[in-house]
Amino acid sequence: MRGERAKRQLRYCVVVALFLLLFAALVLMNIQLGSVRLGTREIADILFFGGGSETGRGIIWKVRLPRACAAVILGGALALSGFLLQTFFNNPIAGPYVLGISSGAKLTVAIFMVAALSRHQTVSSASMIAVAFVGAMLSMGFVLLMARTVQRASMLIVSGVMIGYICSAITDFIVTFADDASIINLHNWSKGSFSGASWEDVRVMTAVVLITSAVVFLMSKPIGAYQLGEGYAQNMGVNIKVFRVVLVVLSSVLSACVTAFAGPISFVGIAVPHLVKSFLKTSKPLIVIPVCFLGGAIFCLGCDLIARTVFAPMELSISSVTAVIGAPIVIGILLRKKVRG
Repeated sequence: MRGERAKRQLRYCVVVALFLLLFAALVLMNIQLGSVRLGTREIADILFFGGGSETGRGIIWKVRLPRACAAVILGGALALSGFLLQTFFNNPIAGPYVLGISSGAKLTVAIFMVAALSRHQTVSSASMIAVAFVGAMLSMGFVLLMARTVQRASMLIVSGVMIGYICSAITDFIVTFADDASIINLHNWSKGSFSGASWEDVRVMTAVVLITSAVVFLMSKPIGAYQLGEGYAQNMGVNIKVFRVVLVVLSSVLSACVTAFAGPISFVGIAVPHLVKSFLKTSKPLIVIPVCFLGGAIFCLGCDLIARTVFAPMELSISSVTAVIGAPIVIGILLRKKVRG
C-alpha cells in the first residue's frame, strides 16, 4: 500500500516538474521568437535591468509579454471550464466550445461590440465579460434543457454543436452587415486570437480567472464526491442542486472571460483535462485542478507560438491551431471509449 502511494506521489511530482519546465521554455520562446528575434541576454537585460534597445523594450513590454500572459491565464481558464463541464455532464468530450457555450458568448459580445462601436462608444473589459457571461448562460440553459429531454450523451453533444453553428452563423451575419470600423475590430477576435492584449486586459482577466479558479479549487472535495455519484455526494452532505448551479456558473464565467478577450477557442477545454488525467493516472480534483490550469496554459502558449511563427509574417487564428492539435485527441477519446464500451 505504501509502495503504491509512493509511486503515485512520484508520478505527480514528475508530471508537475515536466509541466513547469515546458511552461518556462514556452514562455521564453513566446517572448523570444517572432518577426523580430530577440536574444536571451537581451530579454534578461530588458526584463530585469531595464536595459536593451528601445525597440526591444517596446516589443517585449507592449506586445509579447502581455500576449503570453493572456495565453497563460485564458488557456488555464479554458481547461478548468472544460474540467467542470466534464464533471457536470459526466462526459469526457463535454467542453465550452463543443457544447456551444463559447459560441453563445461570442454572439452576445459581437452584438454588443457592433452596437457600441457604431455609436463610437468605448467598450470596457468588465462590460465585455458581463455580456459574454449572459451569452454563455443562455447557451448553457439550452444545453441543460436538452440534457433533460435526451438521454443519450451523443444527442447532447449534437445539440451543443448545432447551437454553436447557429450562434456562429448569426455572428457572421452581424459582422457582414456591420460598418467597416466594426468589422476591423471584430475580425481577429471572431476567429480567436490573443493578439492585441494590453496590460489593462491582463489585470482584469487575472482578477476574474484567479478568483474563479480559487473557488473551483476550494470545491475540490465536493467535486470529488460528485464524481463518485450523486447519491454518494448527498451522503457526504453536498447539496446537489446548489452544487450543480455553482458548477454551471463557474464554468460559464471562465468560458465567458476567454471569449470576451480572445474570442472562441476550440478543443482546449476537452483535450487538456483528458491529457492531464492520463498523465497523472487520477481524476482527484485536488491534484487535477492546478495541473489542469497549468496544462491549459502550456497548450495555449504552444498553439499561439505556432499560430504566429509558422507562416510569419502572416498569423493564423489560435482556434485553427488548437483544432488541428486538439481534434485528434478528441477522436482518440471517442475511440478509447468505444473500445471500453
